[in-house]
Amino acid sequence: QVHVVESGGGLVQAGGSLRLSCAASGRTFSMLTMGWFRQAPGKEREFVAAISRSGGGRGYADSVKGRFTISRDNAKSTVYLQMNSLKPEDTAVYYCATDTTISVRPTAISSRSEDYDYWGQGTQVTVSS
Repeated sequence: QVHVVESGGGLVQAGGSLRLSCAASGRTFSMLTMGWFRQAPGKEREFVAAISRSGGGRGYADSVKGRFTISRDNAKSTVYLQMNSLKPEDTAVYYCATDTTISVRPTAISSRSEDYDYWGQGTQVTVSS
């Protein structure tokens, strides 16, 4: 069992920045692939970013490339999502998730929600125009 808790959401004006944090416990954090997903009202949940257990592999949705950065601090068992140049279309509930399957490749990541085993409750991000 992995317990996942997000924080850092809020209301920000377009062009502003926010940093989301996600703390995971219950497993050795450095063995977990971590991902961020989001779901806007009336839309399906979509992939945002993922980072491998080593931190050497990172992936982003095309819609956030160049604006969002995912990182991790294994000593703090925390993954971050730095969001810059926010747009109203970034408004959504942001979810952090863990993929507990250990790949032979330490840089492996996944953008598929079905590969992630444990999810947080989500944190609301609202970007006003």
